[in-house]
Amino acid sequence: MVKIAILVREETTAKCTGKGCLKSFNGKTESFQRYKGMEVELVGFFHSGGDLEYKLAKMKEAGVEVIHVSTCMRAKYPGYRELVEKISEQFDVVGYTHGSEEGKTRKTVSVIHMENVRKIING
Repeated sequence: MVKIAILVREETTAKCTGKGCLKSFNGKTESFQRYKGMEVELVGFFHSGGDLEYKLAKMKEAGVEVIHVSTCMRAKYPGYRELVEKISEQFDVVGYTHGSEEGKTRKTVSVIHMENVRKIING
């Protein structure tokens, strides 16, 4: 079973219900299509505000292997690329959740660890 978490933009949570991310997760579509035919558990759905280091440590303790950085982070978070690279020190990172993998204003950045080799994938 693959344990994943979704990281969303704090400011977006003031008006977003998470429907787009959760619809994609539940249907294994868009960024979650990679899990078709696999058992996947959503362990965390958390925002970027507050003590992010603490939150990441809790996700590690819970056995999370992959963090999906939400589409709203890709579109609106100024330090998106740096955030993905930081998170990738401990987790595989998929740099969007739903919508186009290309992104409207910024290319998706994902980091997948393969055989202990860190590979940065630019949309």
